[in-house]
Amino acid sequence: MSESGTEPYGDDIYTEPDGDPDTLSFLGPLGPMAGFWEGTGSDQHPVVEGTGADSFVEHYELQPIDPQTNGPQLFYGLRYHTHIVKPGEVETFHDQVGYWLWEPDARRVLFTLAIPRGQVLLAGGHAEPDATEFEVRAEVGSEIFGILSNPFLDQAFRTLSYRLSVTVHPDGTWSYEEEGVLQIPDRDQPFSHIDRNTLTRIGPPTPNPLAQAAAAGPVGSLGIGDLRVESGRLP
Repeated sequence: MSESGTEPYGDDIYTEPDGDPDTLSFLGPLGPMAGFWEGTGSDQHPVVEGTGADSFVEHYELQPIDPQTNGPQLFYGLRYHTHIVKPGEVETFHDQVGYWLWEPDARRVLFTLAIPRGQVLLAGGHAEPDATEFEVRAEVGSEIFGILSNPFLDQAFRTLSYRLSVTVHPDGTWSYEEEGVLQIPDRDQPFSHIDRNTLTRIGPPTPNPLAQAAAAGPVGSLGIGDLRVESGRLP
């Protein structure tokens, strides 16, 4: 898999493809993950004494978005929000938003992450459309699949690399293992911060706006593409 250059798109970097409005039918390996999910997971993290461990309750929402293009590059995707608390507590333990993206022509999964502690990343990895196991990775310093942290995190808990592995199970659940390798000043060796969970669907996804509009039939309103055409006809 090429992580740089324009493969498999060739020399034409401007012409946009016609995506299908029904995102849920074109998500490749991400399809089984759409919807509302809950699960109780485990967290292994650094503490003063060494390694701490917690359990957590996770609510994970993944909703389809309209197809997205960069010239010939086409994505189908899920916008996600995961909210985590400790069992029996209300206070937020972890909150995270981003996108899962499927790039069918490149057989590539992309994953974005943003957390309200001042850290973002873009990770990617190869997957086949019918894959039930896949993995995305990012590394600090990469200009393609990389990690950015606020000054304190970069100095005190520098994330050297990130890995997120997903397994979709025959019973309809899915699991993940997430590893952030941290460089911490008071330790001789990098520390692996690991989260794991298995999620059970508690609700279906809501179709993306274009899919809803297609299902409803013509309504006589102008979309963005129509406005571009019509604007050229105005006096």
